[in-house]
Amino acid sequence: MKKKQTLPGHVRIFVIGAGFGGLGLAIKLRERGETDFLVIDKGADVGGTWRDNTYPGAACDVPSQLYSFSFAPNPHWSRSFSPQPEIQAYIQDVSEKAGVRDHFRFGVEFLDASWQDGHWAITTSAGSLTADFVVSAAGGLSEPKMPDIDGIDSFAGDVMHSARWDHSIDLEGKRVAVIGTGASAIQIIPEVAKVAGHLDVYQRTAPWVMKRKDRAYLPLEKFAFKHVPIVQKAYRTAIYWGRECFVPAFTLAPQLALPAKLDALDNIKRSIEDPEMRKALTPDYDMGCKRILISNTYYPALAQDNVELVTDGIAKVTGNAVVTTDGVEREIDVLIVATGFHTTDLPIAHHVVGRDGRTMAEQFEAESMSAYKGTTIHNFPNLFQIVGPNTGLGHSSMVFMIESQLAYILGALDEIEKRGVSTFEVKREAQQAWTDDIQKRMAKTVWSSGGCASWYLDAHGKNVTLWPRTTFAFRLALARFDIDQYDVEVTA
Repeated sequence: MKKKQTLPGHVRIFVIGAGFGGLGLAIKLRERGETDFLVIDKGADVGGTWRDNTYPGAACDVPSQLYSFSFAPNPHWSRSFSPQPEIQAYIQDVSEKAGVRDHFRFGVEFLDASWQDGHWAITTSAGSLTADFVVSAAGGLSEPKMPDIDGIDSFAGDVMHSARWDHSIDLEGKRVAVIGTGASAIQIIPEVAKVAGHLDVYQRTAPWVMKRKDRAYLPLEKFAFKHVPIVQKAYRTAIYWGRECFVPAFTLAPQLALPAKLDALDNIKRSIEDPEMRKALTPDYDMGCKRILISNTYYPALAQDNVELVTDGIAKVTGNAVVTTDGVEREIDVLIVATGFHTTDLPIAHHVVGRDGRTMAEQFEAESMSAYKGTTIHNFPNLFQIVGPNTGLGHSSMVFMIESQLAYILGALDEIEKRGVSTFEVKREAQQAWTDDIQKRMAKTVWSSGGCASWYLDAHGKNVTLWPRTTFAFRLALARFDIDQYDVEVTA
């Protein structure tokens, strides 16, 4: 029998999400002696994105050494780029060693929260409670986005989103269609091509795909990581600065991406012989405008006899087929949707009500999605957001950004406690100035001028997702909690 979850009536700090953000905050709160906090997650364990995305071939496209907490290095990585099971195992191991799991409640869904009389009133699937502070660590890659295709709900075969993979579905010998050619799709397609009788790959826009310079670590390297920690630290530092070298090509001069572009073009040339297919797979926009992908197996999979690349638009889905705009009907048994996540219209925003009675979603719709330093939002007192607006990256590790935000949140809690502050709220003008500066910088980037439409952009064409500077500039900006940019109320 499943144990019923119990929640306290009130906590000082309420955290939504048990991925890198929620776990990292829990560890840091315990380190500073804080015990009155609770982390909930609708999933069954820690891990977030890495718990949920279990599709075949799932792996990280950021080097292993950088994709971990700086305060919890992992000497057990098997490869330079980690597969999903290793990342999930790492997150679980960190949570166990930190001794924070008693502060987590799994299988508990966040339903809503509203600011009432100087505190947050919260409803979950396991009951209601109140909190002094709320931290949303739900993440931007947590809610799968289904495509708006006529008839998709009428398909009689199996349908699954890449982030909700159903391992009970047998793909052996089946006719399969994959919609999408993004980061998840290019990992899924080679694996499905190995077993499917026939695979149709529906491409709307060709991605830039560089070679995946992945390798297994040598026994000597593993020994050094485990017994000589400075070696692993040196690897991490070198990788970090190497990744930062990509930033000028994204933010200042797209022509600096020429070496990477040549690598990607050679990647196509090595695997695809047919001139027409090469043309179809060659992007017509500046490199970096959409997320740059890495794979050594994607193009060889497309070249297999049992795989067809389809570039015509999808008109509709019937009970047993996908129909393209040219009238061709391709019968299938299984439909795999790899169309990403709700990143610019965060579902959680519809369920958080601020000081003036508007939901976060209503405020974002009226004023565009924004947050001061990606972390605090005017009209939402005593609330922090981890991986908020304009904190995403196209070149490096989000764990670095998360740790920067954790430092800012902990600094805020320290300052609040020291000054006896009961309520804080970022000033509207501070948030607006921060947002204006980001959008001014964004206008010069490849994401705005590269000639593509991407999931980085909202419905108004504004990039509310990415950070347009170096990651160390973000860390410096969040190194100190600047209480002068906030309206505060002091406990009487």
